[in-house]
Amino acid sequence: MLPVLAGLLLAVAAGGRGSAAGDQESPPGSRFVCTSLPLDAAGAGCPLPPVPMQGGALPPEEELRATVLQLRETVLQQKETIGNQREAIRELTGKLSRCESADGKSSAGTWKKELGKGKDTMGDLPRDPAQVIDQLSRTMQTLKDRLESLEHQLRANVSYAALPNDLREMLQRRLGDLERQLLSKVAELEDEKSLLHNETSAHRQKTETALNALLERVSELEKGNFAFKSPDEFKVSLPLRTNYLYGKVKKTLPELYAFTVCLWLRSSASPGIGTPFSYAVPGQANEIVLIEWGNNPIELLINDKVAQLPLFISDGKWHHICITWTTRDGMWEAFQDGEKLGTGENLAPWHPIKPGGVLILGQEQDTVGGRFDATQAFVGEMSQFNIWDRVLKAEDIMNIANCSINMPGNIIPWVDNNVDVFGGATKWPVETCEERLLDL
Repeated sequence: MLPVLAGLLLAVAAGGRGSAAGDQESPPGSRFVCTSLPLDAAGAGCPLPPVPMQGGALPPEEELRATVLQLRETVLQQKETIGNQREAIRELTGKLSRCESADGKSSAGTWKKELGKGKDTMGDLPRDPAQVIDQLSRTMQTLKDRLESLEHQLRANVSYAALPNDLREMLQRRLGDLERQLLSKVAELEDEKSLLHNETSAHRQKTETALNALLERVSELEKGNFAFKSPDEFKVSLPLRTNYLYGKVKKTLPELYAFTVCLWLRSSASPGIGTPFSYAVPGQANEIVLIEWGNNPIELLINDKVAQLPLFISDGKWHHICITWTTRDGMWEAFQDGEKLGTGENLAPWHPIKPGGVLILGQEQDTVGGRFDATQAFVGEMSQFNIWDRVLKAEDIMNIANCSINMPGNIIPWVDNNVDVFGGATKWPVETCEERLLDL
């Protein structure tokens, strides 16, 4: 603006000198005022008003004042235009920053959608999430560079003249295109986020379905839903010495004054096979317990009273065990593979077995139905666990051990739907009685 103003001042001064010389040399009516114009003044949109001829000429001071006022108005208009353009640039820069921030947050997720090849700047996203982030970063940096270049151009143009209309329109078109591209990219990122969420939900649902199917299968295994040839031709397997593998008999015991317990066992655990079964009632966790703990012999507990049994079954072979007891004088008998190996008396005499308790296979109960101790757990396999409410004859016990007769217990029979298994214990079809006898 200073060159224009200096040119006008020189033109006015030259005009004054020309007027003085014209009075002497020029004929009347031939006075002219010469004004210096920049080369691009006409194209810059700043035409100067026509200079009046001699008849209507203004004094030099008034003409200079009018020119200065017009230039001041032009400068104010330019400042206002530049301020609006700077505000637009600031707003677009803010949008770019928000896009970059959103891009940084979205990069923490996992991009799973397969995308095709596109343009390098604003095209489709690549397949690799790392490439997506790099491409978006390059795109944002390119847009920022373009905006900074436009801002530098604006600052350079301020020193000369107001921006032409076509340049302003071109700048606005470019800014509008950039803004539309940014909005399109943001919308595309939102679509990708939605698709990723949908894929994650579908994957989670598929995983839950698979887990539910697996849980149902595990439940079936725990419940022993096998196609057994007969309801009693199965065994319970307890392979680990833990406090969570066990079987539970659904039925409970009535009040008993005598009983006989028989079962098949196979175990090679050492030291001690653990607890094949335990029966607990409220107030007495050791109502009936058969246990071999550590290096101690097998013990029978009734009402927490103990009798040691002369049984030896930890050789990894199938053995048939029977125990009888009566409250009269506390008499007891112990049979192994059909033979009586021991007898005794004074084991909880005149104590009736209390009803309504919990009968557990493979664990010793410290409370009714719980508080198992892994060191007392049974390790091995068992089958044909039966309880009668009387003392069986030695002949009957021998026939059961020799597979001569099949005599289920009248209080607790060995049937599939009466035994549940938990914690990884399993029920499997068992060999026939004759095959088990091959181990004897």
